[in-house]
Amino acid sequence: MLIIRFYFVFKEFYWRGFKIKTIDFEKYLKEYDQTTGLYPEELMKIGKKYHKKGYLTKEELYQLAHLNSTRSSYHVKKNPARRVEKVTEVAYQIEDDFCRLTLYKGLMGIGIPTASAILTALNSKKHCVIDTRVWATLYNLDYFEQEKESFKADDYIKIMEIVREMAAKSKLSTAEIGYALFAYDVVNREGNLH
Repeated sequence: MLIIRFYFVFKEFYWRGFKIKTIDFEKYLKEYDQTTGLYPEELMKIGKKYHKKGYLTKEELYQLAHLNSTRSSYHVKKNPARRVEKVTEVAYQIEDDFCRLTLYKGLMGIGIPTASAILTALNSKKHCVIDTRVWATLYNLDYFEQEKESFKADDYIKIMEIVREMAAKSKLSTAEIGYALFAYDVVNREGNLH
């Protein structure tokens, strides 16, 4: 019975010459507001401040981290204020996603999921917030061979390649595809996340 249900939930398209599955992004994007995911509007407000100054203050970074992960955001407060400003200023000036993620991750309390939220705040057309739920949905769609709970910059690059392709084949932004993937896992997961 479960296999039949997935047959109707998944759609297929081609990626790198392989027939792959996808989901009804618009349906799950509508479900996102009912999840415990971050608030996209608040994220974009912080992104506007970042664009205006070219860096984030310690308090702004804490607010963004708290949106993304209330459990670990307090670690951000352990960073010296000047370091937060300098790291986010340098990262803002770099185009390479891997380098930006690596810089952000050098700050206490910032892992790849929160670093992905920073990038999404800066450009929601090019980036999305990633976490265990986004990876789990992509895993269930056969993009990855194993589940994962912690991420490296390379994992983000892999996810972005897939999500950007999904966005290119839809009317949604890369960030919206990410929110839909998150919601899909919330709605369809059986058992605990961790």
